[in-house]
Amino acid sequence: MTESPNEAALLALMETTGYSMVQENGQRKFGGPPPGWDGPPPPRGCEVFVGKIPRDMYEDELVPVFERAGRIYEFRLMMEFSGENRGYAFVMYTTREAAQRSIHLLDNHEIRPGKFIGVCVSLDNCRLFIGSIPKDKTKEEILVEMRKVTEGVVDVIVYPSATDKTKNRGFAFVEYDSHKAAAMARRKLIPGTFQLWGHTIQVDWAEPEKDVDEETMLRVRVLYVRNLMMTTTEETLRQEFSRFKPGTVERVKKLTDYAFVHYHSREDAVTALHLMNGALIDGATIEVTLAKPVSKEGGRRFGNRGYVGNSNLVGPYGDVSSTGNFLFQGREDGGMMGGGQFSSAVTLLEYYCYKNSWALPEYYLYSTPGQDGKLMLIYKVVISSTRSSFMPDKVCTVLEDAKELAAQNALWNLGYPGLLSYGCTRAFPYPLSPTTPQRLYIPPNQNPAFF
Repeated sequence: MTESPNEAALLALMETTGYSMVQENGQRKFGGPPPGWDGPPPPRGCEVFVGKIPRDMYEDELVPVFERAGRIYEFRLMMEFSGENRGYAFVMYTTREAAQRSIHLLDNHEIRPGKFIGVCVSLDNCRLFIGSIPKDKTKEEILVEMRKVTEGVVDVIVYPSATDKTKNRGFAFVEYDSHKAAAMARRKLIPGTFQLWGHTIQVDWAEPEKDVDEETMLRVRVLYVRNLMMTTTEETLRQEFSRFKPGTVERVKKLTDYAFVHYHSREDAVTALHLMNGALIDGATIEVTLAKPVSKEGGRRFGNRGYVGNSNLVGPYGDVSSTGNFLFQGREDGGMMGGGQFSSAVTLLEYYCYKNSWALPEYYLYSTPGQDGKLMLIYKVVISSTRSSFMPDKVCTVLEDAKELAAQNALWNLGYPGLLSYGCTRAFPYPLSPTTPQRLYIPPNQNPAFF
């Protein structure tokens, strides 16, 4: 453990609890594992994110507070070089129940007089989105290449084009064995500086898989079907999915190359799932899973009648057009930070929305071809709580720069008092050309179906 302003208190905490403490890579880890722990780390869903921590508060004060909810496996406090904390931490409990209890007990808890912390579930994202991949590359080729340039690759998810099943959609999702491995890979594959097969790739976090509780999933009677031919009709799907028992299908909703099949009973939906997953319809091998009901509390709000596809099968990006345009909806991985200095306008905008009790900002990516053949990128920011949207008047060549510029523009238009005027960090933003950037209408695979 490095020297700290309250070193004596931290040493006393370690002696009392028996936990170890070590500082590395800008964070201080307490535990992980705790004393006497035997076995693998706790499963997904056991970690919470803690924001708005006073900068001069440390583990000797924080750990006892969070122990009220249950046994802590690991407490990670993000640290500055100055010795202060960065205003946020991650607490992993030994059980999911303890993590949920922590959220209920400690979210908006007054940690010091007039100082309230925020606690929410932490999604340990292990998946990256890789865009601008040559469409003739197979899953095996992409897997081999990603394992050459990054470590910890577990799998690659590639979807065939909706119009030509022999080609991919121009992007892939790369699954890593840990969040740390994914973060290291993302850092290495900095957009604009790294190429695969001679193509400059785009890299960002894939939207983390949303957990739906088991009790809710046991009531689902809707199937999500993907990899369909564009020409496949709803009537064909109704016939194929009710062939084992005529009259079982309540209704079908098809959108381009995916569909939702509603059954009258849960039992029939499960039977169809086992029979139809991997089946051949109109020459295409389909993939079938139970649709996930949309959470009424988290994410984008589309009412209570929508379903989403299993995120092991679909991602936050739609298909990619022949010109490279694609749609992105989502947000950066990680939670909101507390007050103080922010490393980016994207983070600052999230905090600003959080502070005002607004929904998180949504980013829509547009593109237009530049005069030199480069793809020009620009984001539109939508804040649904205020029914407002913002788009800068300049475009960038790098994905992260475009997102940063969009967040800066939104903050400026919202009148955020602490914002200084600054532009893209890696590429000077180009004036918007007379050609309007285009966003293809693409089925938002991970969004609810509107029906």
